[in-house]
Amino acid sequence: MADIFQNQLIDILPKLRVQALALTRNRTRAEDLVQDAVCNALKARDSFIPGTNFAAWMHRILRNRFISDLRRHRATTDIDTLPGDLLATKPDHEDRLAIKDLAHGLAQLPSDQREALVLVVLQGMSYQELAEVSGCAVGTAKSRVFRARRQLQTWMMGELPEDDRLREEAAALRRRLERTGARKSEEVGKGV
Repeated sequence: MADIFQNQLIDILPKLRVQALALTRNRTRAEDLVQDAVCNALKARDSFIPGTNFAAWMHRILRNRFISDLRRHRATTDIDTLPGDLLATKPDHEDRLAIKDLAHGLAQLPSDQREALVLVVLQGMSYQELAEVSGCAVGTAKSRVFRARRQLQTWMMGELPEDDRLREEAAALRRRLERTGARKSEEVGKGV
């Protein structure tokens, strides 16, 4: 059993790294998270039931470790930063610009949507597996992926996020009101 467990653990490492990077958005912290999750799994290997979904078990351990680390280091953890080396190369053609925009869009997504999108789209996890890993209903898992896809599509097509769009509409309305107010005071001054 130990050999099977270790082989499954080695096979899942690349997928755990992708999930960890999606959660932390920092390669160094992602590697630390994977290492900690593997240590937790090795300590708890006797609790794993052979024949059950090992990948979901490992993804759940990694996610729980991430949440525990966030709670422990809430004041010092900055999850809104992109890995510096991810965008270090200056884009010199459209593909690199699109990747940069996609990375920026992913970074703007709420963490639950970003994680769901990465696990389903990049790792090929089913909605049922995502629900198990995330500890939510299958419908919630589907909704998270749908909302993440829709929001990324909106941003990639050049539309502003909802908050920015509302700010711009409010500013435009304010400018119109100011112009209208200025015209009325000119009319009053002319005796119209």
